[in-house]
Amino acid sequence: MAANWMRRSVMVAVCASAAWLTACGSSTTESAISPQRFVAFGDAMSDVGQNGPRYTVNDGSVNNWTLKLAAQYGKPLTPVAAGGRSYAVGNARIQAKPDAAGNANTRTLTEQIDDFLAGDRFAETDLVLVSGGISDVIAGMAAVTAGRETEDAMVVAARQAGNDMAAQVRRLVDAGAKHVVVTGTYDLSKTPWAKVLGREDLLTRASSRFNEGLLVDIVDLGANVLYVDSAYYVNLYTSVPGSYGFKNTTAAVCTAVDPANGIGIGAGQLNSTLCTGATLLAGANQDTYVFADTVYLTPSAQRQFGTFAYDRLRSRW
Repeated sequence: MAANWMRRSVMVAVCASAAWLTACGSSTTESAISPQRFVAFGDAMSDVGQNGPRYTVNDGSVNNWTLKLAAQYGKPLTPVAAGGRSYAVGNARIQAKPDAAGNANTRTLTEQIDDFLAGDRFAETDLVLVSGGISDVIAGMAAVTAGRETEDAMVVAARQAGNDMAAQVRRLVDAGAKHVVVTGTYDLSKTPWAKVLGREDLLTRASSRFNEGLLVDIVDLGANVLYVDSAYYVNLYTSVPGSYGFKNTTAAVCTAVDPANGIGIGAGQLNSTLCTGATLLAGANQDTYVFADTVYLTPSAQRQFGTFAYDRLRSRW
């Protein structure tokens, strides 16, 4: 009984956190921001091509939510590797190494912020975008599958990673960032990967705990931080797909198989960084699919989330 009461209390706190971070501080037309620079930190969800391709169908379109959001303001967003200000890189974890795919050299979210602060400062008109969580949950699942970690330990580690991301969001605000848009992980139990694994319950718990850790620890940053809920939006994609133009929520549209462990779910799996318009299921319309590979989203799903983020941003600041 006590455990159930504590669980309800945590969920009330998280809901209150999300409501505050998404609803407070509504702007008027006069106070609406006009971003002059976009700066992004994060993982594959926000990677706009740090190492070349993106984690979606690489079809030359605006195929990432951060690109869609920047485009709404007529601003560019390019990776640091190409001289831009998007530090986000696929498989990046919040603080832990190696990354989700086992690479020790991938810059964590913490290190990405280190890199920015070492040579730049936030301006009043900057809009900062931050995403995280997917890679930490994938890495945790790999540890459970390999027998290196128990399920309970994975869930605890996911919660801690959410706390760690919150600390980095707070660090951005303390460093002068006035407008920070944050998203955590979507519920990875909704992915085709989870269906194949048969571990939907564990992935739901880990995804939820990550987001709880993030939200509870940034609840007091509502003046500067806007949380846009990718879990909520992907849940909509998979529960009422027709409302968003989707017909397939259970399969990946890409056919590009990676012989290596490119996205952290094992060798010989689909990897959307290898996916182009020429490597899709025969006759498939990619715009009707939610998932590009078995974890990451199609361009349509990314763009629609970007539009959702823009609408939330405009109603807030």
